[in-house]
Amino acid sequence: MAAIRTNDLTKYYGDTRGIEDLSLDVREGEVFGFLGPNGAGKSTTIRMLMGFQSPTGGSAAVLGHDVTDRSAMIEAKRSIGYIPAEMGFDEGVTGRRFLRYQASLKGDTRSEELLELFDPPMDREIGEYSTGNKRKLAVVLAFMHDPDLLIMDEPTAGLDPLMQERFYEFIRDEQEQGVTVFFSSHILSEVQKICDRVGVIRNGHLVELENVETLLDRTGKRVSVHVAGTIEPGAFDIDGAHDVTVGGDEESSRPTAADGGERTNGSVPSTTEQNANEGDVNEGETSEDATSDPRDGASSGGGREGTTVSFTYTGDYNVLLDHLVEYDILDLDIADAPLEDVFMRFYGEVDPDQESGTVGSGTDV
Repeated sequence: MAAIRTNDLTKYYGDTRGIEDLSLDVREGEVFGFLGPNGAGKSTTIRMLMGFQSPTGGSAAVLGHDVTDRSAMIEAKRSIGYIPAEMGFDEGVTGRRFLRYQASLKGDTRSEELLELFDPPMDREIGEYSTGNKRKLAVVLAFMHDPDLLIMDEPTAGLDPLMQERFYEFIRDEQEQGVTVFFSSHILSEVQKICDRVGVIRNGHLVELENVETLLDRTGKRVSVHVAGTIEPGAFDIDGAHDVTVGGDEESSRPTAADGGERTNGSVPSTTEQNANEGDVNEGETSEDATSDPRDGASSGGGREGTTVSFTYTGDYNVLLDHLVEYDILDLDIADAPLEDVFMRFYGEVDPDQESGTVGSGTDV
């Protein structure tokens, strides 16, 4: 039996599409990632799977229970853990009091173990919690009754990198015990770390359903190569090279794959993103030192002038290597394509008519 099954699941808000004709199975014991940007339809899907909203069309079953059957969903939720994107806690009570209240509703067999692992400040009022502490409390509440299925909407939002890693390890341990996990995300790195399969959603439609390795192979790698001298436009128009950008030394400090990837909109990562990717600045090192790019000519080329070429590559690596040997390479960086590049593979130019089918701008539906 599939832990989650949807068949042509559809939700419209008036004339506005939330999701349409969504069909997928989540197998028992797998970690399934539901990948897409804000507004794609991830939260709409999860709210229907939890029985909070009724579909406009199609059907869905969770642990064999029809999501439109209220009494069946009450039974199903005894075996489901849930982490919403927006955590609606009573902020006027302590975390400990709120946990006791939840335990009276759904039982508690694991809270002591979970509190030791995630350590939210249980004796403080929830209204005083940081976003990260609220998220840690949400994790404890989701797992405290030892559910068979976890449905989570952006579960790591607000957690610091160390706590995220602890959460990923915890999920892997839970999977070994047979737990099924379904969670939405827009963070490719976490999908890659813990998911068996991933569904990619675009404008309310499922556009890809693959295991993670196949998805990454199809998405390709992000390549940044710094070569001596100048190169002619079109020099890297080779099979498998996409979105090629060429710049001189003045552009070589732009973020590349090593920094989490070049932004498709040309923006540089925020300080928070850089710290998350690179760690804290070392003692005696300024933030400017920590974020400078080793690809500038003075550091990597001994002062030699050069040109940086960046692109996403999905072709034969032997072809790429044969092409690169024609140049005097000062630096080379190859890494998994960043999330923006993955989305561009599946999203490309958005049709205005399709875009109007989603609700809002920047808020998942």
